[in-house]
Amino acid sequence: MNQSSSAGLLFPSLSLWWREVIRFLRQRSRVFGALGQPLIFWLLLGAGLGGVFKLPESAGEMSYLEYLFPGILILVVLFTAIFSTISIIEDRQSGFLQSVLVAPMPRSGIVFGKVLGGTTLALGQAVLLLVAVPILGLSISVAQFFEMVLILLTVSFALTGLGYVIAWPMESTQGFHAIMNVFLIPMWLLSGAFFPAEGLPVWLVWIMYINPLTYGMDLIRHTLYGAAAARTVPGPIWVSWGITILFAVVVFLIAVYFTRSRKTGD
Repeated sequence: MNQSSSAGLLFPSLSLWWREVIRFLRQRSRVFGALGQPLIFWLLLGAGLGGVFKLPESAGEMSYLEYLFPGILILVVLFTAIFSTISIIEDRQSGFLQSVLVAPMPRSGIVFGKVLGGTTLALGQAVLLLVAVPILGLSISVAQFFEMVLILLTVSFALTGLGYVIAWPMESTQGFHAIMNVFLIPMWLLSGAFFPAEGLPVWLVWIMYINPLTYGMDLIRHTLYGAAAARTVPGPIWVSWGITILFAVVVFLIAVYFTRSRKTGD
């Protein structure tokens, strides 16, 4: 790639990225929706189910509040990705998306800028939530912290890319929310966020293994709690890394393909 083509991709992408960040900062209700609601879920579900939910022996002395924490990290990322990619529908309705599509810039730059913006916001809020780790009686090293950031970055990119793919053909935000309720939330529930795979029916365990988000959840649990504690996926950890990275790459390529096909509903 020569210098001019690199600049043609970089500058528009950074402009779209910055636009997503500014839009988020100006809409404070999105901060509450993406960060406040998962925290409420964590506290209420952790307190309510902690006394009745029995974790498997592999979890050791872990409390349910502690078990649920990685799932809440992913939920923060998921909600932020949802809210950020809804802007695709809003941009289409306002005419901004059409003006971007006719601009002399690569379509991959549009995707990268939008996805990078959502990824930045999701990662930032998830990292803020990591401040709650001492509440669980845990301490993480500097190496663990940076590994967590890398995991959350990859998962944030994947989920924002997935949100982009879902939002691109949508005509209304109502349709997007319907998809969220019947697809994205069950995807989160069946990732090992809410309950472990041990003791479940075989068909449900296989659904969890097919779910690519399960492997990002496994990476977080492995980093926070150790090699064996309450892991969802048996086997070497590099498998979870590989599937999580593949998930991020595949949804990004699908998003680029959709954008180049120009199926915008206009």
